[in-house]
Amino acid sequence: QESSRDSLLQIKSSSQEPELYSPASPGPQQEPISTYFEEKVPIPEDDMTKLFSFRKLWAFTGPGFLMSIAYLDPGNIESDLQSGARAGFKLLWVLLGATIIGLLLQRLAARLGVVTGMHLAEVCNRHYPTVPRIILWLMVELAIIGSDMQEVIGCAIALNLLSVGRIPLWAGVLITIIDTFVFLFLDKYGLRKLEAFFGFLITIMALSFGYEYVRVAPDQAEVLKGMFVPYCSGCGPTQLEQAVGIVGAVIMPHNIYLHSALVKSRDINRANKKEVKEANKYYFIESSIALFISFLINVFVVAVFAEAFYGKTNMEVSLQCNETGSAHSELFPANNETLEVDIYKGGVVLGCFFGPAALYIWAIGILAAGQSSTMTGTYSGQFVMEGFLNLRWSRFARVLLTRSIAIFPTLLVAVFQDVQHLTGMNDFLNVLQSMQLPFALIPILTFTSLTSLMNDFANGLVWKIGGGLLILVVCAINMYFVVVYVTALNSTVLRERERVCVWRCLIALGVSRLDFRGSVQYPPSVLMDEQPEFDS
Repeated sequence: QESSRDSLLQIKSSSQEPELYSPASPGPQQEPISTYFEEKVPIPEDDMTKLFSFRKLWAFTGPGFLMSIAYLDPGNIESDLQSGARAGFKLLWVLLGATIIGLLLQRLAARLGVVTGMHLAEVCNRHYPTVPRIILWLMVELAIIGSDMQEVIGCAIALNLLSVGRIPLWAGVLITIIDTFVFLFLDKYGLRKLEAFFGFLITIMALSFGYEYVRVAPDQAEVLKGMFVPYCSGCGPTQLEQAVGIVGAVIMPHNIYLHSALVKSRDINRANKKEVKEANKYYFIESSIALFISFLINVFVVAVFAEAFYGKTNMEVSLQCNETGSAHSELFPANNETLEVDIYKGGVVLGCFFGPAALYIWAIGILAAGQSSTMTGTYSGQFVMEGFLNLRWSRFARVLLTRSIAIFPTLLVAVFQDVQHLTGMNDFLNVLQSMQLPFALIPILTFTSLTSLMNDFANGLVWKIGGGLLILVVCAINMYFVVVYVTALNSTVLRERERVCVWRCLIALGVSRLDFRGSVQYPPSVLMDEQPEFDS
């Protein structure tokens, strides 16, 4: 120990810049064995006194766009179109607020990865005892599987629409298994090429949904009013539930784990405080740009359905589909009830009102959303498994495990039920992910607030209080969404499971007083490591 202290003092005295020394950080030999980190992107050595450098921003560009794909998955797209069809433009401000909250939370995730050199799952592994750590891992895995099922559903529906029904839903589910393995081999060609491919998929989504936006031509004044006026005149329980659903769909628990890992792909000297500070700045700029683009794509979808289908009845849509000779007119009963849409019906009604091109372009956008989010979900699972369990599975084995768990229930519904039941699973899956949200948000705020872990980059008082209130509001909104859904099912068993889930959540996050059985013992070092403060 004395020799270690002497060598540490020699290193610190010989360096002109102060060091961010953290014993909890993994050394080179402990770096997770992951294909994504086989190479690190070098950062150009520009003058660090410059306030901004486009060359450096380009070098840091990539992780934020991969993270932003979770804001564009099929579950989000369905939430967007339902928001537009049920509330018009009135809930765009909720989407804007949820995206801003998401950006602030992603900032915490990126800072944790940059400063400590560990992602959130690795930090949880080092700071939580066995039982809470396993519970956290299981909860995150549930969120990943739920997200994976939504992506499989989206891809199967897109393939069905593109083939004019020739590819049945069950076949689309099976095709999605195969093409995921094919796309995952792309990372063998280099990290930057992989990131470029994800950028290409985001571009396809922007062009596809942008075409629908231009084709429908929403009222721009109404779009701006809905975006910046936080008010919903004439709204009732339906619109309230939709607003809650928007927040639940946008902020994804496993995305916090993903982003904290992706930022490790850049070659940053963590011993240099200025480099770490610079990396935090450029990652925040890059994440802001990426989430701004994802927000615009979401706005395209909301505005299209708000302009074209808000207030429409099933009868109106059915008559229009019959006039255009659509093969899907039987989807809409001949009654005066308000139109209910999902990803599948959304494409059909676009085709009925705006021509076949609108349907096929919509399906292409959904396919791009499903494929890209499938791949990032696979990376999330890889990082979570490596961090929590120290398992070094191959990507093939990892995909085979999670995809099998996601495929079987989805395939059963696709074979024995119709598209209504398949798309209806999205509500349940959104609820499932909402229940897992505290397992990501509370740990990320806790760890980024520890001076012993983050040194000079720990959250200040404003961030601690503001972040705590923010996370409390988000978790409360999501729990309300869960309660509304479970209450609607009128199931005593599900309500009891919900209470147990919340109780275990609080225990896993450190509220040991609720552990009446005394099964979880928390050592004094659970939340604090004995680490030296940063020397300024």
